[in-house]
Amino acid sequence: MIEKHLGQYIDVLNQRIFPAEIWVQDEKILAIHECLSAPNHYILPGFIDAHVHIESSLLSPAEFARMALTHGTVASISDPHEIANVLGMAGVNYMIENGKQVPFYFYFGAPSCVPATIFETAGASLDVAEVESLLANPDIYYLSEMMNFPGVLQANTEVMQKIAAAHALNKPVDGHAPGLRGAALQTYFDAGISTDHECFTLEEAEEKLKLGMHVLIREGSAAKNFDALIPLLDTYFKQIMFCSDDKHPDSLELGHINQLVARALQAGCNLFKVLQVACFNPAWHYKTKHGLLQVGDSADFIMVQNLQDWKVVKTFIKGKLVAENGQSLCLKMPSKICNNFLAEPIQVSDLAYEPAMEEPVMVCLDGQLITLRENVLKANCTPQNDCLKLVVVNRYKPAKVAKAFVKNFGLNQGAIASSVAHDSHNIIAVGYDDESLVKAINLVIEARGGLAACHASAHHILPLPIAGLMSDLDAWQVSADYTRLDKFSKEVLGASLTAPFMSLSFMALLVIPHLKLSDLGLFNGNTFSFVDKES
Repeated sequence: MIEKHLGQYIDVLNQRIFPAEIWVQDEKILAIHECLSAPNHYILPGFIDAHVHIESSLLSPAEFARMALTHGTVASISDPHEIANVLGMAGVNYMIENGKQVPFYFYFGAPSCVPATIFETAGASLDVAEVESLLANPDIYYLSEMMNFPGVLQANTEVMQKIAAAHALNKPVDGHAPGLRGAALQTYFDAGISTDHECFTLEEAEEKLKLGMHVLIREGSAAKNFDALIPLLDTYFKQIMFCSDDKHPDSLELGHINQLVARALQAGCNLFKVLQVACFNPAWHYKTKHGLLQVGDSADFIMVQNLQDWKVVKTFIKGKLVAENGQSLCLKMPSKICNNFLAEPIQVSDLAYEPAMEEPVMVCLDGQLITLRENVLKANCTPQNDCLKLVVVNRYKPAKVAKAFVKNFGLNQGAIASSVAHDSHNIIAVGYDDESLVKAINLVIEARGGLAACHASAHHILPLPIAGLMSDLDAWQVSADYTRLDKFSKEVLGASLTAPFMSLSFMALLVIPHLKLSDLGLFNGNTFSFVDKES
């Protein structure tokens, strides 16, 4: 049976838009015929998120897909690094298996850095042999972001063996090198690393592009680099991709890569170049299998209402309508529960901490993963000065609680806590007072993973039973629950950041400078050493 779809066909490769009939037979594009007239909606290939940690959406892969399909995203280059740090190989296999429940193209990578560093406690590790085993799996398309850039620069044996294993199978190696420039960047690139999604200045991104790297313009819930990097698109469109990296369910419900397409066009970028970035470049780079709306391809395509707001009205996978007018037509599937959570409740005495006469304090920056360092006098290290206590509790074994101070969260009462804490996913919390911190942390422990916010007389908890990272509920229910939690943290507790829980999760991300906190102590991301070891 042949099905025909009429509309204005956007031929990205030949840079034309014309009225056309798209003929579909046996899940493939049989023919594309130009005609005299067609409806005013536009037909084009589906969008690709070129780098995303599905776990950060708080959704299982299947639920992420159900929501992403409504925005015309048909594929994602997905790094299961987060669950791998909790559950190892079992976590990666869970993501692959769960993703196969839905009509969506998940292109998973083999996590390269589990644990991410030796300066924190993770729940698992992946050695060279395990990474080689993953790379040999046809469901694995690349070596995930090589965060250990010092290991690359020092030619660490294990790091180089993992990179070599990917190259031997002709699979790309993703990069992660925030702020790396000059001779060090050249060494990193020469190791065969082909992408970077961590650029936060125009100059850094252009230097990487000139070397031949692919630069991903990232716009997630916390890290937002679109405005800084979009001026590069028209010149370097063959080397640029769009990605979200980490996106909470409330922002995913509002939009995905389609939003970046709209913003790029509003910024004056050329339509066909933008669509090459959003639809084609990731497919070519990662050698993906989904269709690009050419004759003979799998019938994977989308329809949009207009070329201004990029509202997606229909999404097709293998010729089947899977989303229409913002509604998913895919059924919710049951999700297996897997976890690794051994933390026990804490007490106020566990949080006792006296700041030094001049305390090194983390300064959180809204919309960025990097932090600044500020040395604050002991007398000024108070919640009234927005200098709040930040703690990390080991979720995998009994251990001393790590403590530090952070600025710019803005809480004027209460605390927020999370078992989503990149990269090892211990429990991280920030609070105005120790009693609230204990309450929030113990709510997460009682749920065996989740996000919590509380003050003396009220609390909210979003349980995350899948690895302490993801919910097993419907995507839209999780979005609604998260929205309530986010609203409480802002309107009641006073959190001033755009995405306080996402920002909190990155306060433990040691591979991003400048100061971060692991379960082992305050860490200097510039020197890759603990602050108390500094001379």
